[in-house]
Amino acid sequence: MNILVVGGGGREHAIIKKLKESKKVTKIFATPGNGGIASDAVCAAIGAKDIDGIVKFAVENKIDFAVVAPDDPLVLGAVDALHKVGIKCFGPCANAAIIEGSKVFSKDLMKKYGIPTARYESFNSKESAIEYLEGASFPIVIKADGLALGKGVVIAEDLESAKAAVVSMMEDKIFGESGSNVVIEQFLKGVEVSVLAFTDGKTVVPMVSSMDHKRALDNDKGDNTGGMGTVAPNPYYTPEIADICMRDIFIPTMQAMNKEGRVFKGCLYFGLMICDGKPYVIEYNCRFGDPETQVVLPLLKSDLLEIMLAVEEERLADVNVEFDSGAACCVVIASGGYPKKYQTGMPIDFSNVEDKKNVVVYHAGTRLENGAIVTSGGRVLGVTATADTLEKAIELAYDGANAIKFENMHKRSDIGQTALKALK
Repeated sequence: MNILVVGGGGREHAIIKKLKESKKVTKIFATPGNGGIASDAVCAAIGAKDIDGIVKFAVENKIDFAVVAPDDPLVLGAVDALHKVGIKCFGPCANAAIIEGSKVFSKDLMKKYGIPTARYESFNSKESAIEYLEGASFPIVIKADGLALGKGVVIAEDLESAKAAVVSMMEDKIFGESGSNVVIEQFLKGVEVSVLAFTDGKTVVPMVSSMDHKRALDNDKGDNTGGMGTVAPNPYYTPEIADICMRDIFIPTMQAMNKEGRVFKGCLYFGLMICDGKPYVIEYNCRFGDPETQVVLPLLKSDLLEIMLAVEEERLADVNVEFDSGAACCVVIASGGYPKKYQTGMPIDFSNVEDKKNVVVYHAGTRLENGAIVTSGGRVLGVTATADTLEKAIELAYDGANAIKFENMHKRSDIGQTALKALK
């Protein structure tokens, strides 16, 4: 089969490397891909939001199956457009991708169907949002309604910072039209857990849980980022919590979407907060998380393409989805200054990276320039290691990450430490 993977980050590199293991795969294409993906797939310089360009490319290259990985093309209807020309896909149609595309939609869905989440109100004017804040208790959470590269959430500690967040989203339009509406919700204090799940609208199969590290600096300091590293499994996601999630969150969400006429087929991401032993939904994503995918897929023992085909054909219940019992750690290497201003075009030195067993380097923000790999984004690489224990996986991931060099590179030094403390 000829496979097309839409996207060009670390998540897509992880998906491509796992798909390469399938005996059914003949050739993999990526749009647009990146400098590292070019070693594993044929890259075409077509942006992930260029739906017409993607469809044209897919038809011309006789694509048998497409994996639409990022949120933007899913919300814009890439799967719908590919289906129209007879190409099977992994990923939700636009009317189901709205579960991530609109925070107002997802919060209203949870309220309507009794899915546990934080108390909230939604607003379409700056004045009404600020009036509400003047009577609120703090800290409080302010979210842009639409897609914002994972950065459209502000935890405001006081009224002044809350007002500033509303003004920046609704008036200054720092997230464009995504901030035209905002959700203001109760701050939940607890432990965050990410759970990705395969679903075909009939069956939900959760993958191994993970723990993301969102802040730019050690000890969860600094700005919110797209993610500076992950570990899997998440020790706070106990079998008891998993059972509650399946009963109260995962299956009810799938059923709610079905009742709304928005059958969700693909990877449904549950961002959870565990408070006093009870799970709540913080957010839904309509796709694989990044960098959660970089620790979850290396632990997958089953054929990813077989699972994705089963999701598209609504026969997920018939497929065996099995994960390794070990652990994984991903350390993200970023450009200095990320998530704010940073430079690109820095040559990356891989010369000290040995071909270590159980360690893989996923490329996120890289490009090929005159035969060399250079930086092209904020998050540049994700170094993932798998091992029998989390402690060993962390050690191996840092061994790999410390061997890579480029000017002004930045990484956290404490990825996985919170999880290790929980295990001890």
